[in-house]
Amino acid sequence: MSFQQMVRIPGDRIAALIGKSGSSKITIEESCHVSLEIDGKSGEVAITSCGDVEKMEPFKAVEIVTAIGRGFSPENAMTLLQGQNTLHVINLRDFAGKSSSAIERIKGRLIGEGGRARQNMENLSNTHISIYGKTVSVIGDAARLRLVVDAIASISSGSMHGAVYGRLEAANRRAKQERMKLWED
Repeated sequence: MSFQQMVRIPGDRIAALIGKSGSSKITIEESCHVSLEIDGKSGEVAITSCGDVEKMEPFKAVEIVTAIGRGFSPENAMTLLQGQNTLHVINLRDFAGKSSSAIERIKGRLIGEGGRARQNMENLSNTHISIYGKTVSVIGDAARLRLVVDAIASISSGSMHGAVYGRLEAANRRAKQERMKLWED
């Protein structure tokens, strides 16, 4: 069975996808057992399955290439191969409409002074967040992904940062209590 899919990424992310001396491209190809054909002018990446069918992960390769195109470092994008991690992309136009100034304001709120808001959300949710262009992308497992997407939506809608962090901390406490309860039983 053969798999082939085309993914388009921004031209300024092609170098990150290829990596120094092709290292990122090779890592993706070897880890997912696919072949990547990259057109540097159009930004089109052809992902084709190859090799052992049992080891192929072409859909993860599509997610990894998309994640790098959405601003993640290749190292963070490769975490998609760990556990149940998945990629979720949020279009900021859903919150700001077509107003570029409103999108920039929301991006500023999500990044925070010196990148602290984004870093706090990453640390509290154990996810990776990338703010690129008109999108916010998140890599994490399903439970954590839902929490951080809700946090991003809240901040984008004007909620105070402290209240959002409080909800993330409360979710962490609940999860820790549930894990401890499992050990007690």
